[in-house]
Amino acid sequence: MKKILIIGIGAGNPDYLTVQAINALNQADVFFVMDKGVAKEKLIALRKQIIERFVDGDRYRIVEATSPERRRDEIEYRAAVDELNRDKQAIFERLISDEMSDGEIGAFLVWGDPSLYDSTIRIVETIARDGTHAFDYDVIPGISSVQALAAQHKIPLNLIGRSIEITNGRTIAEGFPDNVDSVVVMLDSQNAYRHLADQDLDIYWGAYVGTPDEILIAGKLCDVMDEIERVRADARRTHGWIMDTYLLRRRNGT
Repeated sequence: MKKILIIGIGAGNPDYLTVQAINALNQADVFFVMDKGVAKEKLIALRKQIIERFVDGDRYRIVEATSPERRRDEIEYRAAVDELNRDKQAIFERLISDEMSDGEIGAFLVWGDPSLYDSTIRIVETIARDGTHAFDYDVIPGISSVQALAAQHKIPLNLIGRSIEITNGRTIAEGFPDNVDSVVVMLDSQNAYRHLADQDLDIYWGAYVGTPDEILIAGKLCDVMDEIERVRADARRTHGWIMDTYLLRRRNGT
């Protein structure tokens, strides 16, 4: 039977790989690398560097596939994500069917942790449940951008005895939640923190965390939000893409 490994490879720094992840890399016969275009070729290069650094020998092979893009027109967001995942599923099924022999182990390398704002587990589980392709799969956790952000800013994620919330830009734009003091925001392409400029909040922002291109900015939200927006736009123009995360915290809860 074939086997799939979904391996969390951390937020960008090869040193973030766990011993479990390194052991899993060395089990794989084939690595599936999803190509997201020229602008994100650094992401592919980093994956290949990780493989070359941590995998003993050269018995493995790398198979690249073009990753579909999410529609950004008038389609409703959830419908667009469902459509994207169906397109990805078709690609995953082809890779499992055509690029693996019976008894081989294939690996998908997932940025950060596979359980956090990533659909690889859902897609692979859907294929396995369908039963058309016989395979087993395991998930190996990784260091997420949330953990890396806190480490690089040298802060804990939560206040003593308090909860945190992890959300996205669309949700935080609707308002800071009432029942928490600390909120981690991912997938914010529209600088949604600006909707909260009138609140007494600190922000800890980071882009390309753990990579040589890392950028960190922290301070009172109303004081640094213009700088973050400017730096973020400059970085996006320079690199053609951006991966950023930030923590918002009520100042009266510090």
